[in-house]
Amino acid sequence: MIRQTKAALQKLRYVSLKGQQHPRRLKSTSAGEQALRFQPGQKVHGFTVKEVVAVPDLFLTAVKLRHDKTGAQYLHAARDDANNLFSVQFRTTPMDSTGVPHILEHTVLCGSEKYPCRDPFFKMLNRSLSTFMNAFTASDYTMYPFSTQNGKDFQNLLSVYLDAVFFPCLREQDFLQEGWRLENENPTDPNSPLVFKGVVFNEMKGAFSDNESLYAQHLQNKLYPDHTYSVVSGGEPLAIPDLTWEQLKQFHTTHYHPSNARFFTYGDLPLELHLKQIDEEALSKFERIDPDTQVPPQPHWSSPREDHMTCSPDSLAPDPARQNTLCVSYLLGDITDTFEGFTLSLLSSLMISGPNSPFYKALIEPKIGTDFSSVVGYDGSTKEASFSIGLQGMAEEDGEKVKQIISQTINDIIEKGFEEERVEAVLHKIEIQMKHQSTNFGLSLASYIASSWNHDGDPVELLQISDSVAKFRRALKENPQFLQDKVRRYFKENMHKLTLSMSPDDAYMEKQAKSEEEKLQRKIQALSDGDRQEIYEKGLELLALQNQTQDASCLPALQISDIAPTIPITAVQFGTAEGVPVQYCEQPTNGLVYFRAMCSLNTLPEDLRQYVPLFCSVITKMGCGALDYREQAQQMELRTGGMSASTQVIPDSTHIDVYEQGVLLSSSCLERNLPHMFHLWSDVFNSPHLDDEERLRVLVMMSAQELANGISYSGHMYAMMRAGRHLTPAGDLQELFGGMDQVKFMKRVAEMSDLGQVIRALPRIKKHLFNPSNMRCAINATPQKMSDAASQLESFMRDVAANKRERKAMRSNITERPLDPGQDQGPSRKLIAELNFQPCPMKTFFQLPFPVNFVSESIRAVPFGHEDFASLRILSRMMTSKFLHGEIREKGGAYGGGARMGEGGVFFFYSYRDPNSVQTLSAFRKGVDWARSGQFTQQDIDEAKLSIFSAVDSPVAPSDKGLSRFLSGVTDEMKQSHRERLFAVNHQGLVDVADRYLGVGRRTCGVAILGPENENIKKDPSWIVK
Repeated sequence: MIRQTKAALQKLRYVSLKGQQHPRRLKSTSAGEQALRFQPGQKVHGFTVKEVVAVPDLFLTAVKLRHDKTGAQYLHAARDDANNLFSVQFRTTPMDSTGVPHILEHTVLCGSEKYPCRDPFFKMLNRSLSTFMNAFTASDYTMYPFSTQNGKDFQNLLSVYLDAVFFPCLREQDFLQEGWRLENENPTDPNSPLVFKGVVFNEMKGAFSDNESLYAQHLQNKLYPDHTYSVVSGGEPLAIPDLTWEQLKQFHTTHYHPSNARFFTYGDLPLELHLKQIDEEALSKFERIDPDTQVPPQPHWSSPREDHMTCSPDSLAPDPARQNTLCVSYLLGDITDTFEGFTLSLLSSLMISGPNSPFYKALIEPKIGTDFSSVVGYDGSTKEASFSIGLQGMAEEDGEKVKQIISQTINDIIEKGFEEERVEAVLHKIEIQMKHQSTNFGLSLASYIASSWNHDGDPVELLQISDSVAKFRRALKENPQFLQDKVRRYFKENMHKLTLSMSPDDAYMEKQAKSEEEKLQRKIQALSDGDRQEIYEKGLELLALQNQTQDASCLPALQISDIAPTIPITAVQFGTAEGVPVQYCEQPTNGLVYFRAMCSLNTLPEDLRQYVPLFCSVITKMGCGALDYREQAQQMELRTGGMSASTQVIPDSTHIDVYEQGVLLSSSCLERNLPHMFHLWSDVFNSPHLDDEERLRVLVMMSAQELANGISYSGHMYAMMRAGRHLTPAGDLQELFGGMDQVKFMKRVAEMSDLGQVIRALPRIKKHLFNPSNMRCAINATPQKMSDAASQLESFMRDVAANKRERKAMRSNITERPLDPGQDQGPSRKLIAELNFQPCPMKTFFQLPFPVNFVSESIRAVPFGHEDFASLRILSRMMTSKFLHGEIREKGGAYGGGARMGEGGVFFFYSYRDPNSVQTLSAFRKGVDWARSGQFTQQDIDEAKLSIFSAVDSPVAPSDKGLSRFLSGVTDEMKQSHRERLFAVNHQGLVDVADRYLGVGRRTCGVAILGPENENIKKDPSWIVK
């Protein structure tokens, strides 16, 4: 996959430093202590230890090594975490936009010397219990990471990954399938027109249809015009067809060499085993070379530059007349200077994060645009970092005004500096991020160190965050103007700045299509009759290869017996706080407390339902109690790890037409800040400021813009939601809260000249939601802190008791489920039961400005607790890997596609960034026929089971333990019986459920497609066209 060069809203560079503590493996000493036994200078399996450093903040020991023969660099982070990770990255510096590193990333995963079968990467997804497997192409490196909790699995995957990157087959057919090819539209008909096909070709057409990605790419190309950053590493769709198979192989030879590689391992498995396997299976077979892949510094400009670009108009934009973007980008220093990078990313946060930041006040609040530009803030993903600031959703004539505001704001910052409390709030955020434990800590570390290490920065220095914090505090103490001096140097006096504007062009898509057509015709005109015949024959060969049954027996695999038969039990206690039910879960949370409250929507009048997602997005951002919204934001940053609200539609586990509807409140804080966090919630409950129309309009515009921007990334999710809309009662509410309905609704709200009706709706929602009679709470904290957390929760409940009301539910059809299944008399969850619900099949098409489609078909099936759910779940996985992947991706050229069994009882088919539309629906049908015919083996079933179990057993962070029980009432006992049903799934059962639920005539299904104009669908009266 292509890693976006500049993430849409750049997070701080240290944002992902989170970790996960697992029960220790039965070893006498911890992983960190074992690693401390290594000595600098020590030789281990062809490597020499260079440095051993304990990093207590992150509970790990870092060991840096170098391979003696090839010079390959290696970093190991030893930590008591069973979710072990491996990653190898190569510095890949293309000098054209043919997408060679990206196509190579796809092609090396298509078979290697030891594992010559086609597509070992996708096949290993079903032969392993991996918790993560992928590959990324960034602007200047390509990374191959995987993680797993099973030691044998780690060795298997390591063997496949090493062989893939160092000894790939790189067959011409794989290049044609994954990269690009000229082929007859119908490969079996030599008279059908020739067209461009290929997975990466279509992936990049999809990526370039997204205005945010397009803008980020162009900005980087123009700010760094002199070397590798001036080209598109993922591939510019019109340049991809210039790449030859020979050039691909050459790029592999020069870039995928141990002398150009950086290896990273993480977790509690012994380092010696990794080193031995990596040396024996790969590195010992190479000699040292000089890869010559360094990126030279970008020569600095003597005067600023401006540039302009166009994009396609967005039919869902909040204001169709204001669709311009303007952004100013500055070239900063080298990212290998760790402390300077730390300082600049912190400075960036002070300048743009939240309503107290100077750029938010100057650019967002005057409502000149809908939100900051898609590229904003500090970006350390290139050799020299950059900082960008600007607006999207603005009018063309406001361009000069925005430029003036930016330079004026920089002057103001130099003059006034930052309040001490704001600096403390950012440092507090770093403290929380270091303590919060996520499940994919190894992957976060690998991504965090990748860019700097790629340019020979010191990865160990990057991990020592406390040292940077201490150094920062000293610098600020010694020179109170420390930050202002940086602003003066990097922003005011910096001549290397680019102002890039982007405006919509109604003919943009047409021009793109025309350029592609011209490129195609040039290629076709150069062909002789012999060439055409060869293209036809190669097309048939590829099709035959894609249709062959694959022999994957050369690949290593875990067995079903390697899967743990039972799940670990998560202990929870139940209590009450002022009559409100509470679930307590004691966990090693590292000094953080996690609070959640589920508030029922059962008493909410129908006319308010569509406003609930907006209510959730603004309720913690409008001010409360004695605090205006700026002070509230400041207090939240100083005292909590964030406070948020989100809509919840939770399907019942036993009945498909029963569901719970509510809003989930979530927050976390350091133990010392418990009273402050609950005090903030009390103010939100008792006296939120919901009548400030100016503030509300800013939040509405940002929310509508964000929804409109998200469709090109998540189009398949929107298609699946819409396709399932009329199949279950929960589906209808999910579409209203999070589907295309909500996108359209927010666009209408953003277009209102008067927000009066919204302002009247918000307090009405608040009265129904923030009612202790309709709430339940959950707390995850350390055992030492639990009683304190419980008493703080008690006092919070006393503070908000005045909101308590016995309100009548809007529906009479309420059914109850006990919160604690062992206690029928205790508190219960109140669900909506629509037992007379009539599902209704519907086909909906949304015409959108994309050159690719997102296709979904959904079928009403059974809920989680039903005995057939396990078979349908295994079936979805098996259909995906054994049939749909070949049809939709390999033959169809879509970036992705498959089937999944939803927890809510709906079986989904989907495709992602797909050049086809209605044809994909027939691939779904063929998949059903394949399943009903039973043409699959016991091996296929076992592989699907492994793949499902790797999802079922994926690690859960201490903050989230017990959460599924709290929200959906699914207990460990229910999970265990589902587990036993998964083990028991057999061939006959799979054929039966395919026939019973998915067979034509047996099923109620919905269909949805999001995509470009489609004449066939428009002419077909069975489709509703939006």
